[in-house]
Amino acid sequence: MTCILAFDTAGPYCAAALLKDVDVVTKSEEMARGQAERLMTMLQEFLQDNSTSWADLTAIGVGIGPGNFTGIRIGVAAAKGLSMGLSIPLHGVDGFEQRKRLGLAPVISAPRQQIYIFDHGVPRMISSQNSSLAPSQPDPDQIARAIAEDTVARGLDAPNPAAPLYIKPADAAPARDSAPPIFP
Repeated sequence: MTCILAFDTAGPYCAAALLKDVDVVTKSEEMARGQAERLMTMLQEFLQDNSTSWADLTAIGVGIGPGNFTGIRIGVAAAKGLSMGLSIPLHGVDGFEQRKRLGLAPVISAPRQQIYIFDHGVPRMISSQNSSLAPSQPDPDQIARAIAEDTVARGLDAPNPAAPLYIKPADAAPARDSAPPIFP
């Protein structure tokens, strides 16, 4: 039996899908921040609500971005930990593939009036003001479902590395002041 847990935290949400053979159920929670604190608890509740245990899982699928830098790190780190801890394959699915699977344009909203596009095989960020491309906005449940379906379509015996897809660096900057001494 195929039992795949897929999830994504690259946007302002935690979204999960559980694919058992051909049946798919989803759950999502909108949140601007707090994904790190909520993700594992939400996944545990989601599995319990669907009479599934961690041991029942045969693969993990995770959204790898592009999107929120911290959100991507949260999802990918959790997925890698689950994959290693459960000894099951891990599949990373980027946002462009998710949208393609949903029949949507591979254009994703980015901060500061920018969009992420996949241009001649290279993911890039461009200004949305100078582009006729409109970002596609699937709901988080659709995104999680697309990750689960893509994980099955790729084949469970051929894991796809879950490397984060960062198109731009993090907005955070190192501290300008030097750290205080630990011992006087």
